[in-house]
Amino acid sequence: MNDMAQGDPTVVGCILAGGLARRMGGCDKPLLPLGGKVLLAHMIESLRPQVGTLMLNANGDPGRFAGFGLPIAADPVNGFVGPLAGVLAGMRWAEENVPEATHVASAAADTPFFPDDLVARLRASLGEETGVAIAACGGKRHSVFGLWPIALANDLEGWLADPDNRKVLVWVERHHNLSVDFPPREGHDPFFNINTPEDLAEAERMLAGAGQPTGASLHDTAKTEASA
Repeated sequence: MNDMAQGDPTVVGCILAGGLARRMGGCDKPLLPLGGKVLLAHMIESLRPQVGTLMLNANGDPGRFAGFGLPIAADPVNGFVGPLAGVLAGMRWAEENVPEATHVASAAADTPFFPDDLVARLRASLGEETGVAIAACGGKRHSVFGLWPIALANDLEGWLADPDNRKVLVWVERHHNLSVDFPPREGHDPFFNINTPEDLAEAERMLAGAGQPTGASLHDTAKTEASA
């Protein structure tokens, strides 16, 4: 694999894998098996065609992801402070490596069913405006799936310098922003994410077409902000 993709050349895709995965016992969630391949492989296959360049935000030893051929950037803020640190990592990596890029599109590494038109619809919603576009389903915002102007990198870095500033949507609301609602996929939230062994088993059933996710398993924005 290489990091080049075939989608929007002005968008860098950033797969967020920098969390601690406490509810999975602290394991590397992106390397968990699902449907004959690991979660990260599902994410790469879905996001690569949507962006111009693809990279991975991950902390710790980058060698464990070497087989995927993606450039890797760790959080530029110490202490596992949440998804915004991963977004900032993507912004800073893009500034150094893809100077023509204007936006970073983020996607959580534990959400294998997200839409294949995610980036196109987020980008179209903004038009020529400068702002943040966040994915939603059924009116619920999924703040780790967003399109972020790289021009806001300094503002985000300054915001994260305050240890009290960690909530994704609080920072988003400081800027022009909008939500883009995506329809359910075969009756379930396309942003269903895998936080627990039970969620992983549910995802296997979904892939096999043997069932739908329960309400308790649907992606919860507040939980994701705390644990991603």
